[in-house]
Amino acid sequence: MSETIPATERTRIVREAVRAVYDREAIYKILDEGLVCHVGFATDGQPYVIPTMYARNGDYLYFHGSAASRMLRGLAGGLAVCITVTLSDGLVLARSIFNHSMNYRSVVALGNATLIDDPAERISALRAFAEKLIPGRWNDARQPNEKELKATSILKLPLTEVSAKVRTGDVEDDAEDYALPVWAGVIPLRLVADPPIRDARCDPSIPTPGYASEYRR
Repeated sequence: MSETIPATERTRIVREAVRAVYDREAIYKILDEGLVCHVGFATDGQPYVIPTMYARNGDYLYFHGSAASRMLRGLAGGLAVCITVTLSDGLVLARSIFNHSMNYRSVVALGNATLIDDPAERISALRAFAEKLIPGRWNDARQPNEKELKATSILKLPLTEVSAKVRTGDVEDDAEDYALPVWAGVIPLRLVADPPIRDARCDPSIPTPGYASEYRR
């Protein structure tokens, strides 16, 4: 049975509380499907929100970037962080403009990120990044060398203060609007990969790997 993550004052869903999700398995499923997170933090009174790659490894969320980046220098120093991930599942077209909406799944995680120093954990995190994007790619490509590892900072956030919000279903119009002669419904959205494009300097004799030609998300 999946664990329910206790809501805190910061993660409790107040508006549209019926859409709140605190089930750890459901939250992890959203995180595992997403590709980009937004990292929010403030330094010297200035707020920033930075999009970046991420990966979940167990009960931690990992993200990385240049060792010289303002975000990673600040977070390694102990700044509080807010990380969000959103998946757009459909456009909900109502009969009135006011009731237009979107079907979505979103996660908000709060806490303090810590810099990873342990070499084995750093490699494990980088492997998680690669395998999250394309399962099987880590073993095919050249793995990071010492210079690349020194140039990269990796941080992790424990998934202890986290919640999700999900909107599914049909149009929700005002009762008097259902009689209006206006088309209403949902336009489903999904991420679709086009056929892979071979790099111009890639040896033509190297076959396209299955994970590239059959990529699904």
